[in-house]
Amino acid sequence: MHSLDLVILAGGKGSRIKSLLKGKPKPMATFNNKPFLEYIIQSYSKYRFRNIFILTGYKSNLISKKFQNKNYNCTIVKCLKEKKPMGTAGALYSLRKRINNFILVNGDTFLEIDLKKLIKSCDKKSYGSLALVKNHSYISNEKLNSIGIKKNKIIYQKKNFFMNGGVYFFKKRIFKFIKNKNTSLENDVLPNLIRKGKISGIFVKNFFLDIGTPKNFKIAKKLLLKNCLKPAAFLDRDGVINYDTGYVHRIRDFKLRPGVISGLRFLIKNNYYIFIITNQAGIAKGLYSEIQFYKLHNALKEKLQKNDIFFDDINFCPYHPLAKIKKYRKITNLRKPGNLMIEQIKSRWHTKIKKSFMIGDQVSDKICADRSSIYFEYARENFYDQVKKIVRKSNSY
Repeated sequence: MHSLDLVILAGGKGSRIKSLLKGKPKPMATFNNKPFLEYIIQSYSKYRFRNIFILTGYKSNLISKKFQNKNYNCTIVKCLKEKKPMGTAGALYSLRKRINNFILVNGDTFLEIDLKKLIKSCDKKSYGSLALVKNHSYISNEKLNSIGIKKNKIIYQKKNFFMNGGVYFFKKRIFKFIKNKNTSLENDVLPNLIRKGKISGIFVKNFFLDIGTPKNFKIAKKLLLKNCLKPAAFLDRDGVINYDTGYVHRIRDFKLRPGVISGLRFLIKNNYYIFIITNQAGIAKGLYSEIQFYKLHNALKEKLQKNDIFFDDINFCPYHPLAKIKKYRKITNLRKPGNLMIEQIKSRWHTKIKKSFMIGDQVSDKICADRSSIYFEYARENFYDQVKKIVRKSNSY
């Protein structure tokens, strides 16, 4: 997956829900004080992508202002505006020389999905794979309905049990069918490939939401909060996740502590967010750069996702009062024992703070957690044993 890009289609006007959008493009509809598009980006940025591309159209300036060149979990977001309406297929044309294989996501649907399973479902003869979901009666979207799966291939069928979940994996060669004109992926490109048996697929039972109809839009706020509100594990990095050998900034020097793999997998199984909160004074002191920091964490993401382990977000402080590099020389509450890194995470994610906890190895970590009213423990010998006890204790009350 290290060579994949994420592409989000966000150019639609949302004609069916125009009266509910208050002048915003559909993907920028706000639920629980957060744009719908941000729910999507947060959900997928836990994977290792080279880039995140948002293809914009209607009122693109509102999307670009929020997301252009922003960093989500060590991946940069790039917004590309179409000069004129190009449709869901034509919009991809601008990327034909910039990406290889890629994940494509509709900007008005949210689906929790194991992307590794989606990719593995795509055999050598297929141009891509499509995620199917149950055809809920409250959804009136007619695109790619009456489809199913037979022998790992997407097929058309009379009974309307399944529908397009809005998440695709495509190989580079899909661009053979992408033209520089206004065309629809769902209506003009995929139907012919499906009939030829060239599109694979999987059925996904997880949480799915399409905000494209008035009824769905009105219940989206409640459903998103219900699905996305979770307890969180706030973890210091050096001395907790890995051995602290001093300003670690290369993957070859990043050695995991005992029980980390099992412990992180346990947290994911128990529906916890995993956030890394780390001071990085080595950047301020000129020992390594922010680019090297991102390179390390992307290598770590790639390594861990092979074990189905993901960090949901990372917040770091490159500043220090005695920094060698001037732009990093300042006093800030971002640096622990300040708690701004935690508060920023809390403002971006729906977290159950009373069920959350933090593990660190310094007094500054404890002060940081205390200031945000989060239960704290110092790192113990085995990470798995420690988090298992914390979670079970939390579940007892």
